[in-house]
Amino acid sequence: MDKNRKAAYKALLDIETKGAYSNIAVNNIISREKPSDEAFVRNLMYGVLENQIYIDYKLSKLVKSGLAKVRPQALILLRMGAYQLEFMGGVPAYAAINECVSIAKKKCRGLDGFINGVLRSYERLGRDIKLPDKQKDPAEYLSVMYSYSRDIADLWLDSYGFERTESLMKAGNNIPPFTIRVNRLKTSCGTLSGILAGEGYNVMNIKTGNETYDNWLKELALSVSGGAFINSEAFRSGLFSVQDVSSMIAISALSPEEGDIIIDLCAAPGGKSLCAAELMNNRGRILSCDIYDHKLKLIEDTAKRLGIKIVETVKNDGIKLNKDFIGLADKVIVDAPCSGLGVVRRKPEIKLKTSMEDIKNICKIQSEILENASKYVKEKGTLIYSTCTISTYENQGIIEMFLKKNKNFFQKSEIQLFPDYDNADGFYFSVLQRF
Repeated sequence: MDKNRKAAYKALLDIETKGAYSNIAVNNIISREKPSDEAFVRNLMYGVLENQIYIDYKLSKLVKSGLAKVRPQALILLRMGAYQLEFMGGVPAYAAINECVSIAKKKCRGLDGFINGVLRSYERLGRDIKLPDKQKDPAEYLSVMYSYSRDIADLWLDSYGFERTESLMKAGNNIPPFTIRVNRLKTSCGTLSGILAGEGYNVMNIKTGNETYDNWLKELALSVSGGAFINSEAFRSGLFSVQDVSSMIAISALSPEEGDIIIDLCAAPGGKSLCAAELMNNRGRILSCDIYDHKLKLIEDTAKRLGIKIVETVKNDGIKLNKDFIGLADKVIVDAPCSGLGVVRRKPEIKLKTSMEDIKNICKIQSEILENASKYVKEKGTLIYSTCTISTYENQGIIEMFLKKNKNFFQKSEIQLFPDYDNADGFYFSVLQRF
């Protein structure tokens, strides 16, 4: 049994049956199983997830009884085999099929013959199976073609139209760049570039195409490739953190200043708090809040690595009003829990099951957190609301309702970043000023 395919199978099974996040699942499996080709494992696992609805649509045409009754273990092996057959041109068909059958003999005994038969049918017929008609049902076509839930297709078609929705879906299926935030308390972009290049990594400056964003990022962000750079001495020494440029742009728009008191209500894993602290030159006070002790500990450990001393972790539930925070902060950060539709290129499992019901339910939480956060802002203070999603319900809709209810605030700026336009995660933020 091939250890690499076995590792991918186990990661996909954890995602399917335990609801594990893809990045956590694959890292845990690789650490435990020690496969010989880590890149192959990641490519296979993420490839299956990114194309799951497409693959399932075709498999459903080859399994007469449909896929609903197929055991998860067998379905995952069918998906793995189908993905290799259609998308991994360097993998021989016999290897793709035989290795899946070999795993089946151990993990779902009695179904190895079924898996062998379906995959051999896929090898012969899979590429010729027609997708839904683009003209008759554009939402169904987009859902299957790019493997997004039907609800996401409907949502984006309603907001952006066919061509833009297709562009967003394509961008969401691309591999994202690795970007890092330079810790200006310890180094500079130029110095860190030289250090990382000396360690064998490829380092580039970031260009979004927007002059304002690029000016903010010029001394703050770099793109890095060429290996597991978080194992570098530069990372261990606290010279940088991993963070997408969208979050850096949002915190730059907030304009943290030395001496500010900032409350970050949904802080974990701490990136925005720590970015603000660096921009404040480690002078002021930042209260980083979360409801879980282990996440607060993660923030504390990262702050220590970066040499940041102004971040205080606080166990706090954002949907409950904290009377001790009322009127305390110059600036408040609400990086609200959301559907995550802007980061599907990093967590492709998000796009497979997200429904309008999920979005409507999370909007209630977002509104409650934002309403509480507004009470913590001093007069003339600033509140930033952000999400990593592309959803007018969770973004513009939340702000519109908030401003109708809270006449003591006005909107200074509002930005929606898109992965297809801005070379960044899909990300929204609104900067609100209190009168």
